[in-house]
Amino acid sequence: MDTAFILLSAFVLSFVALLVFIWSQSQGLFDRRASGAEIIFAPGEIGHIEEPAVSRQQQGQLQSAMEAGVRSGTQADAQSLLDRAQADASTAPLVLFLFCCAVVWLLVASAAGLTASVKLHEPDWLVQQAWLTFGRIRTLHLNAVAYGWAPMAGLGIAMFVIPRLLKRPLMGARYAMLGAVLWNAALITGLGSVAVGISDGMEWLEIPWQIDLLFAAGGALMAMPLIYTLVNRRVEHLYVSVWYMACALFWLPVLFIVAKIPGLHQGVQQAAVNWWFGHNVLGLFYTPLALASVYYFLPKVIGRPIQSYNLSLLGFWGLAFFYGQVGGHHLIGGPVPQWMVTLSIVQSMMMIIPVLAFTVNQYQTLQGNLRALRYSPTLRFIGVGGLMYTVSSIQGSFEALRSMNAVTHFTHYTVGHAHLGLYGFVSFVFFGAMYFVLPRITAREWPYPRLISVHFWLAFIGIGIYFVSLTVGGWLQGSAMLDAKQSFMSSVAITLPYLRGRSVGGGLMVLSHLVFAWHFMSLVLQRGPQRQGAAVLSVQWQKGGVQ
Repeated sequence: MDTAFILLSAFVLSFVALLVFIWSQSQGLFDRRASGAEIIFAPGEIGHIEEPAVSRQQQGQLQSAMEAGVRSGTQADAQSLLDRAQADASTAPLVLFLFCCAVVWLLVASAAGLTASVKLHEPDWLVQQAWLTFGRIRTLHLNAVAYGWAPMAGLGIAMFVIPRLLKRPLMGARYAMLGAVLWNAALITGLGSVAVGISDGMEWLEIPWQIDLLFAAGGALMAMPLIYTLVNRRVEHLYVSVWYMACALFWLPVLFIVAKIPGLHQGVQQAAVNWWFGHNVLGLFYTPLALASVYYFLPKVIGRPIQSYNLSLLGFWGLAFFYGQVGGHHLIGGPVPQWMVTLSIVQSMMMIIPVLAFTVNQYQTLQGNLRALRYSPTLRFIGVGGLMYTVSSIQGSFEALRSMNAVTHFTHYTVGHAHLGLYGFVSFVFFGAMYFVLPRITAREWPYPRLISVHFWLAFIGIGIYFVSLTVGGWLQGSAMLDAKQSFMSSVAITLPYLRGRSVGGGLMVLSHLVFAWHFMSLVLQRGPQRQGAAVLSVQWQKGGVQ
């Protein structure tokens, strides 16, 4: 099939899909009113900030920074706040368990990742044990992030947010608890198998398929309460965060089951499906969960709805329309049909549309209120995470172009890009959301607020050093590999200073995780100063009212 025909067809298909979406908006098939963005607030709540991660004094500063908001003189409806508190209480044990698992896997992944990073410039370090070799320790790092930290944190946030948006307590939480236990048992078994050298051999899909049956069962059980709650919701309109989270829970099992059916894919088809899964698990699972978190927590913190509800829907449908075949650009130069690669490049470039829709919406919502970033740790993490989504997505779109891919393919440049997306965007947003959620489900405030700033700056500086080092080093590496006058070993040697920079950045990130984990344990175990203020709703209800 002619490549030009495929290129034209992809553009036509994307253009027609957007026209259909615009037509559906004009016909009222989706809620185009600004009230659609206000559904996350209780009546009379707009104009009032909500930031559980700070003290009462900082809440006052944040409210002042918002210039008193819109309709700030009104009082929030007491019954609506009570319903929200009951929804939070229904999710508390489950969300806390998921977050505890997430923190444990974050530490495991951090230790494995830093070890792998150091081995790239100190290859003789820790070589006595087979499971500590680079090939295995790097795989342990990837799987601990992909199946441990990110899904446990993301699903925990979804379990908290969806009952709030559907205005009813979570139904069937015990099924999700059992599912989480099965999921973590599968991950422990899977990491053990990889450590001893038993693997399916495909990146992101290394864990043997027999163990993946446990993942499938655990994931299905965790999805059941969200489905039950969605079916029995008390609202007519579904806020955009529900769209993102619900579709993420639908897309993941489709991706995972299709990619892991034993014997279904062979040879070149296996490589194509491998990157179809590897890219889509980021774009159609982690990314929707993170974007849903931004669309919920950002307006909640600042006390005003997102600026354009239509842009939020455009971003959702753009992601759904364009992301499905993006992973094919990893196979440029491989033994795959060129039309498939070209289609992937086209869809990668078209992803600029939903990314810009999100970026413009976030900027307009925060416009004139950027001072709030000084006082809200949730907003600081989520705001920077949203910015990293824009940067990493635009970078990924251009990286898919053949001219740029010729330099960056098979280099450390791609590793830097991947970490900017999964860490700079997804993990930062999850950190911010967790700082908001935990005081709500534990009825206790963070004991050491300054540690939140320490965590942020260590992680921010760390990922900055990490990304810049690998971006510069990877580009020089790719340029050297394209130079016929240079040996392959010279392209390796040129990266060594930048790989050491990567380890420095990674070390700061690991240190930030240790700070976060210690602060998390202090909160959960009730260690440190007993801070009680206006941040925790459940405490206020125990005292007989809402302040």
